[in-house]
Amino acid sequence: MKNTQRLSTLLYLCAFLVLMGCSSNENSIKSYIGTAIPQSALDNYLEQQMEALKIPGLSIAFINNGEVVHQLVKGYADLENQKPVTEQTIFEGASISKSVFAYFVMTFVDEGKLDLDKPLYTYLPYPDISHDERYKAITARMALSHRSGFPNWREDESDKKLKLYFQPDSAYLYSGEGYQYLALVLREITQTDWSGLEALFQERVAQPLGLEHTVFIQTPYVRANKAAPYDENGKLIDWRNNYWFKKSDSLFVAAATIHSEAVDFSKWMIAIMNEQGLSSQRYQEMLKHHSFIEKNGIYQLYYTLGFVQPDLPFTDLYTHGGNNIGFTSWFALDKEKKWGYVLFTNSESVSYTHLRAHETEADL
Repeated sequence: MKNTQRLSTLLYLCAFLVLMGCSSNENSIKSYIGTAIPQSALDNYLEQQMEALKIPGLSIAFINNGEVVHQLVKGYADLENQKPVTEQTIFEGASISKSVFAYFVMTFVDEGKLDLDKPLYTYLPYPDISHDERYKAITARMALSHRSGFPNWREDESDKKLKLYFQPDSAYLYSGEGYQYLALVLREITQTDWSGLEALFQERVAQPLGLEHTVFIQTPYVRANKAAPYDENGKLIDWRNNYWFKKSDSLFVAAATIHSEAVDFSKWMIAIMNEQGLSSQRYQEMLKHHSFIEKNGIYQLYYTLGFVQPDLPFTDLYTHGGNNIGFTSWFALDKEKKWGYVLFTNSESVSYTHLRAHETEADL
């Protein structure tokens, strides 16, 4: 997924938050550079962007000094039935799943149940790629930093088959397939199924951090409160007959199926700021540069284990975006400043090539 192209509207929002500021006596939010943004001005800006980009619904939360200082829910979860977005509305987080999954993986590393540098095939051979012996070099570190050599999704390939584009660890290539192989390994290590892996995520991550409705596999609550999906023109997507929605309803897709809302997700972001739940060594491993992505103007972009980090002076920013059918999301956080925001919408907003989860036929 080329996040820089598909999430350009969200980058505009990020720039707005970083640069805008003015003095005011009314309630305000601290911008990234420390200036005050009146809440009313920010809300008005977001409402204007929603109208211009034909975004039906939005949920956003802002963090200052390690606390949520402002939340905005706006628009419609279901335009056709005039159902408004509320604080209970759930959205698909799409690829921001990768950051949370990486954190989940590191809990196993902390306990010595998974070695970041041990080839994954020694935990679980992978029949889907057994025709290419090079796959036996893939480790958890390579999968989490997009250095496995796998494509994003095999469904995007002309033959629909999993393949390696290069020797593992020799280059960067954004890959949901690498994340899902690692999820299969976790499932094997814990001797469970997808529902069991979800239960472990709740036990190890969601419950300790106070996340009430953040899940990889949808619950009855999530289904009842989930926003409907819309395309970039504000048109409802026929999700009931869509391959992705059918498969994502019951599968734990490490790279793509997280469901949440802004305030709930922000609890995990604050935990990252405060280095909760993992040892200092694991945080250091998770957040250091592992892959060079590209040079973008005055800064270089890197991938850690699960996060994108722009290499900018005087910053400690970690970000990720996501785009599934009918949903777009984005978060940014600075650990040192304890500043951040997370945004969910039920709109593609920009051009999108269908993203699909994968499994072997046996798993499906």
